[in-house]
Order: sequence, then structure tokens, then C-alpha cells
Amino acid sequence: MTAPGTVPRSTRPVSPWTPPLDIGQLTTVLDRLRGWTAFDGGALLDDVAAALDDVFPPEAYTAQLAERLRGHLARLVTIAVASQAEQDTAAAQLVLRARTLQTAPLPGEYRAATAHLRRLGWTANELHDRLAALRCLEEAA
Repeated sequence: MTAPGTVPRSTRPVSPWTPPLDIGQLTTVLDRLRGWTAFDGGALLDDVAAALDDVFPPEAYTAQLAERLRGHLARLVTIAVASQAEQDTAAAQLVLRARTLQTAPLPGEYRAATAHLRRLGWTANELHDRLAALRCLEEAA
């Protein structure tokens, strides 16, 4: 054991630390972290079940369900892109379909709205299953 002060100190100059991002970029990262919500596979499957059930959801509930399914699709697309699942042909087709459905408005007529909900639910379910098969989702893998 050496006594305090007997260890040789380095005399070479060290450059001062600089943050990797400027204040604006750090603020952007912080805002994104605050707005982030974790992927909830259980909620996705509940919403998919509601959309694909034999009993149509109540008319007052369709807009809410469509918005939640769009959110699930957005998260799944983000996961697919981040994990490079788009290199898989089937996943790439599902991502394209999900992006198309995300931007499509909910039809005003009830039967057309329920058909749209079923397309949203089916696509979310298929993309979820494909990402699970590709081992892109921990909870489903």
C-alpha cells in the first residue's frame, strides 16, 4: 500500500469535456423523452380484439378506438424501422400498409368506420406478430 501523495500524477494536458449536443439538441431529446410512452403489448392486443370482435364496437367508441390503433401502429412502425425489420419483405409490406392506414381518415358512416377499424386492427396484429417472429419485440419474443 502506498502512502497518500506518493502516487505519481500525470502531467500531460487533458482537454476539457464538451457535451455531445448543444442546448437546443438536449432540449429536443428531453422533450422527446418526456413525451415517450412505452410499448404496451397488452393494450395493443385488447384494442385489436375490440376491433376484430364479432360484435361491432359502439358507434361512439369508434373514433377513440381508431386513434388508439393508429398510436399502436405508429409505435410498431417505429420499432420496425429502428430494428431494421423492413429488410424482411413481409415486414416491409406491413409497415407500408400501416403507414397508409395511419394517415387515412376514419369514415363518417358507421359500417365504413367499422371496416376501417378492422383493417387497422388486422394490420396492427399482423405487424405485431411479424415483429415478434423477427425477435424485434422483447415481450412477445
